[in-house]
Amino acid sequence: MRIPRPETGDPMKLAYFMNTYPLISTTFIRREIEAHERAGHPIGRYTIRPWEGELVDPKDRAEADKVTYLLKLGGARLVAGFLGEALRNPLRMARALAATVHLTRKAKVERWKNVAYLLEAVALKRLTVAAGVDHLHTHFSSNSAAVAMLSRLLGGPSFSVTVHGPDELYVMEENALTLKLQHAAFFAVITEYCRGVVDGHSAGAYADKLEILRCGLDLRDFAEVTEVPDTKVLVCVGRLCEAKAQTALVEALAQVVPQHPDVKLVLIGDGDTRPAVEALVARHGLHDHVELAGWKSGAEVQAAIRAARALVLPSLAEGLPIVLMEAFAMGRPVLSTTITGIPELVDDSCGWLAAPGDAQALVAPLQDLLTRSPQELTEMARVGRARVEALHDQDKNAAALRALFAQYSSAS
Repeated sequence: MRIPRPETGDPMKLAYFMNTYPLISTTFIRREIEAHERAGHPIGRYTIRPWEGELVDPKDRAEADKVTYLLKLGGARLVAGFLGEALRNPLRMARALAATVHLTRKAKVERWKNVAYLLEAVALKRLTVAAGVDHLHTHFSSNSAAVAMLSRLLGGPSFSVTVHGPDELYVMEENALTLKLQHAAFFAVITEYCRGVVDGHSAGAYADKLEILRCGLDLRDFAEVTEVPDTKVLVCVGRLCEAKAQTALVEALAQVVPQHPDVKLVLIGDGDTRPAVEALVARHGLHDHVELAGWKSGAEVQAAIRAARALVLPSLAEGLPIVLMEAFAMGRPVLSTTITGIPELVDDSCGWLAAPGDAQALVAPLQDLLTRSPQELTEMARVGRARVEALHDQDKNAAALRALFAQYSSAS
């Protein structure tokens, strides 16, 4: 299906706009774009800035070459563009300035950044209009959504936003989320939980603009579903940080090692709490039971999960982690926490849920998953795989997103 422009019936030209892209944690956005393009819809890519870290995955490195970076235009060009736009387009600039004032008043810190967003919005508007972009989609309701909104007020393409959480759900007032929702074509929310939070914040005023659109996987990358191996290896994938709570996991592991002396935990990722994790490993004498593997490519992460008994993710704050879907897709059960949208994917038929932030709460489910037979775990994972196929097929979900682009563009 080609998405028609409402006015002419010609195919719509679509683009994505992000704050920083690509980076290690935006694989799900790249997959979404790839799904659109597999279906025959070329996607433009715009972002404010490149990521300064190393891109481990070859696909991310290739993706970086397809992106237009606003800040690479240079400050002088951004300012000149703003002045030119103000002279040629004073009425729309006045609307954008009013919105910028609103954004600035709502912000609690670094208010000056909203002025930068306006300069970036002028550049984005000019680039997308010149490229014939009809609709712009962005992920997260913070910086990139502000720039996309201001671009729209300046005469740029319509825009939509995918809201994930958790962090953005804690600062909806400071981010002027209701103003962005007012001007957006629609907001996609990735879980029922997320929809409820956003709808509650906006007092139901824009309930008709909130659409549940779940993140997904390219299931062709997970066609091989293997049985759970007879191993005691557990894998945790994610940035080493307080929100992912790897320290609690190591504390819990120390309590199960006496009953399961062959257990091993592989921590894939790196970050601020690595020293704390290393200190706990040393304190509990877990050098033979915990491996800090650092960041890995997508293929290496898949291989690690396939070699494991289960995936463990004891997070304190998440939207709905893609890695849980990946584990299910490969045929591995998961242990996670009862936060945000995770219980919409994980329950006791396919995994374990523990209270967040409590090492002791992880002990019993760890004991259980280490005691179960590989056959039992394989059956649990099959339930998870079926759930991912039903809810998180990237091609199906991307098609649903394109249908929303067409629906809301026709209504605007």
